[in-house]
Amino acid sequence: MATPEFVLALREKVGTSPLWLCGVTAVVIKDGDVLLVRRADNGAWTPVTGLVDPGEHPAVAAAREVLEEAAVAADCTRLARVGVTEMVTYDNGDQTQYVDLTFRLEWRSGDPHPADGENTEARWFSPDALPAMSDDMAARIAAALPQRGETLF
Repeated sequence: MATPEFVLALREKVGTSPLWLCGVTAVVIKDGDVLLVRRADNGAWTPVTGLVDPGEHPAVAAAREVLEEAAVAADCTRLARVGVTEMVTYDNGDQTQYVDLTFRLEWRSGDPHPADGENTEARWFSPDALPAMSDDMAARIAAALPQRGETLF
């Protein structure tokens, strides 16, 4: 997964010190099924995730990430959850913590497939037959499944 240029520029200034970044989780729904991707870096099944670019609206980032990673066009319909990840320390020593905005998106078009090298698989799953995943990712999906509802914090 390529590191965005704006993060590389920040890293030139702060080294490996902790960065606070904004990320999105895109839970895409089609006929009740959930789009998941299998990450190339660790093999985990997750919804599409990614970083919000500087100046980008988070809902736009969520839809962009889905198109870039899984070749699916989808529309954001609601903010489902706001969360904060644990501190992540990468192999090179960089430390990052993310505020995660989980969105529910409705499928518009496209057949999912790994589109940018960040994932090895992309496909639809019934919510009652999801593959094994972290409790945090399962909570993000659960928050986004209802078509309407309050945002969870």
